[in-house]
Amino acid sequence: MAADNPVEVSIDVFPYLRVLKDGTVQRLGGTEVAPAGLDPETNVLSKDIVIIPETGVSARLYRPNSPKPEKKLPLVVYFHGGAFIISSIADPKYHASLNNLVAEAGIVLVSVNYRLAPEHPLPAAYEDSWAALQWVALHGKHEAWLKEYADFGRVFLVGDSAGSSISHHLALRLKKSDVGRDLKVLGIGMINPYFWGSDPIGVEVTDQFRKKIVDNWWMFVCPSDKGCDDPFINPFADGAPSLAGLACDEVLVIVAEKDILKDRGRLYYGRLVNSEWPGKAEIMEIEGEDHVFHIFDPSSQKAKSLINRLASFINEVNAAVV
Repeated sequence: MAADNPVEVSIDVFPYLRVLKDGTVQRLGGTEVAPAGLDPETNVLSKDIVIIPETGVSARLYRPNSPKPEKKLPLVVYFHGGAFIISSIADPKYHASLNNLVAEAGIVLVSVNYRLAPEHPLPAAYEDSWAALQWVALHGKHEAWLKEYADFGRVFLVGDSAGSSISHHLALRLKKSDVGRDLKVLGIGMINPYFWGSDPIGVEVTDQFRKKIVDNWWMFVCPSDKGCDDPFINPFADGAPSLAGLACDEVLVIVAEKDILKDRGRLYYGRLVNSEWPGKAEIMEIEGEDHVFHIFDPSSQKAKSLINRLASFINEVNAAVV
């Protein structure tokens, strides 16, 4: 019996994705699906809606399973990670993590399902996320859950990994936009932010293996002539907007000790506190953990500590606003 023909791989984006010789895209993770609905462990409700029919961009909405509150709740717009190439709002790991965050913080949350590369190369994810934020500002006030539960004057942008990069760029874009007048963004929560650059810093200098892996991720999703110094991924590259333009009052950066991206998060925090941005920035480092560990194991004690810190950040900033 003849052996099966081996799969011919054209591009290998380890460990997330492969493109075959015939153009087929094989995602190696982030493809599982958990349905929206009532989560009995957290008593959080969720539902899926299409928000941008022209592109098919959707969102999963979350709220506490409780009567309409007398005082409306802070609104979090969340952007998932996955290097711009894997995962979705229906990923069971993200679904579990966001149920935990909504329960812990007592918030309403919109999780955005932006389109992925390579089928939709960057800047599609950024544009989809901007369109989603526009939808929240212009149409979200007419969506029943958001209308009844969410305070559009107390908004937070939160993301992990690639989602943190998205949050950063949206906050810069808000400054001179009508959206920035319709939504009051109080803060940004950045979990293991995905920023990068051509010249290695910190642990990247000695960990050349992982440096090349991350280089490969970015060059695959955004094959521009600027490479890893494209302002989309390097906020300090030539042509990148000034951090002073961030349209929020406070920023929380969370890094993980074993994460190859940790020094970029530290650099971002350091540059932010020394910039002309008038807000307040905080940083938290999780010892002994790697990139987005809290997504892979949402029930771990350190994941719970991370969610608790993020929830406290949201509630503290919210409480400080008169």
